[in-house]
Amino acid sequence: MAYSYLPVDRDQLFLLPASMREWLPEDHLAWFVIDVVDRVDTSAFDALHPNDGAGRPAYDPKMLLALLLYAYAEGMFSSRRIERLCRSDVAYRVICANHSPDHTAIARFRADHEQAVKGVFIDVLVLCAAAGVTSLGTIAIDGTKIAAAASLRANRTRGAVRAELERLRAAIDVLLAEAMSADAAEDRVFGQARGDELPPELADPRSRARRLEQALAELAAMDAAAPAPKGAPKAEEMARAGRRVAGRRPKGAHAALARAEADLEAVRTNIEAARAAREARRTAAGNYVGRPPTREAGRLEAAQRRLDEARAAAERATTEARVNVTDPQSRVMPSQHGWLQGYNAQAAVDANQVVIACSVTNEGNDSPQFLPMMQAVAANLEEVGADASGSVLLADAGYWSEVNATAPGPDRLIATMKSHRQREMSRSLGTTEGPPPPGASAADAMEHRLRTHEGASTYAARSHTVEPVFAGHKDNRGFRRFSRRGLDAVSSEWSLINTTHNLRKLWRSNPGFVPPLG
Repeated sequence: MAYSYLPVDRDQLFLLPASMREWLPEDHLAWFVIDVVDRVDTSAFDALHPNDGAGRPAYDPKMLLALLLYAYAEGMFSSRRIERLCRSDVAYRVICANHSPDHTAIARFRADHEQAVKGVFIDVLVLCAAAGVTSLGTIAIDGTKIAAAASLRANRTRGAVRAELERLRAAIDVLLAEAMSADAAEDRVFGQARGDELPPELADPRSRARRLEQALAELAAMDAAAPAPKGAPKAEEMARAGRRVAGRRPKGAHAALARAEADLEAVRTNIEAARAAREARRTAAGNYVGRPPTREAGRLEAAQRRLDEARAAAERATTEARVNVTDPQSRVMPSQHGWLQGYNAQAAVDANQVVIACSVTNEGNDSPQFLPMMQAVAANLEEVGADASGSVLLADAGYWSEVNATAPGPDRLIATMKSHRQREMSRSLGTTEGPPPPGASAADAMEHRLRTHEGASTYAARSHTVEPVFAGHKDNRGFRRFSRRGLDAVSSEWSLINTTHNLRKLWRSNPGFVPPLG
């Protein structure tokens, strides 16, 4: 019995030339990305290419930018996988106009234009504002930890880095000597026909040495940027007055060293004052003895001993400081799934889940990032012709500080404690109304606002505003690790991720709406 199937003839020739316009539907994301890139200012991308026509023609930056945006929008971050898709996937072939850029060309374009890519974020944000996709009533700020392209096992102490650097320098010297002797022998036999290039094995040791030198520089920068121990000015003031600081000794090695130095100075000041007073009394009374000098010597020796112990502990702590030799600017950070080697990626998201501003830091604490993010929100909204003064910024307890709560800028609601504790406090104290009581501290005033009906309902929007954006990045598109290394590089990649997020929001809201940039 014969079956009625559509014919499968893979040798059938096209009667007319094929048109790429027929390969994809008109509302496909690839066409949308192409239309958006045509309206983006790419002069910064063109600046790196010579206009004299010398050499092999380069790929059009608009084409490579569209390729990169579409790949990241589809959760494709590997340049090698993008290269393969340019040969096998219809959408990628349409974007590349049937060109097949090599993975090195894609990777170099991403690296060479990391600053220009950040500018595309603003251009896409302008499109979102023009299309009416943005909603600036509330803007939630939050951070998420993203793994670096480095392993936790690649962290080394200062001594280990120096030892490895010395070993590599010695190996490079040996390779250079061998290369020079081999080149000299080949020149005698073959003349200049063979050239005088160094062996390719030399490339890896040199690049490894550069990374190790960068790791040592990062350790030195960390030492220079270490904050002064808390209470250090007070301890110095008390030391000059001959009084030791009361209370428990600090836990940190460097803070304990500062305390020990202040204690020794206080003992010396106290002894000198006692000796001066004793001498004055002896002169006046003639037979005044006072405290035996041996006791003073014992106090001085004990203070000196504590200082020596604290100095040794601080030296051990400095020696044991670790840095990652693969990506020296990344840091070990806590996450929901344990410790990771990575960065702290920040985002400010509006009520429609459009990313208004984004940044990356290698500091694990969120609190110092609030004011820079608030300033970035105001600057970006000014670029798109909007005003942030009418917005309310929302942030969780990780951003709480009195400075963040009282700094000039838009209105804000920052939780002063964890969510479950905030709810327990609201249940125990009940809701409230009106403005905070006069003379209330910054924390009390914020807690009062969070217990009002308006404040509680406004702050409740925080979690379902910003957290789904991070979930979309990580779970839907699989972006859990940066592909590049270094703070500038990962900042550019994070900007690219959020740019493509906004592109998808704009496409889904109205695929046919692509207004010109004015």
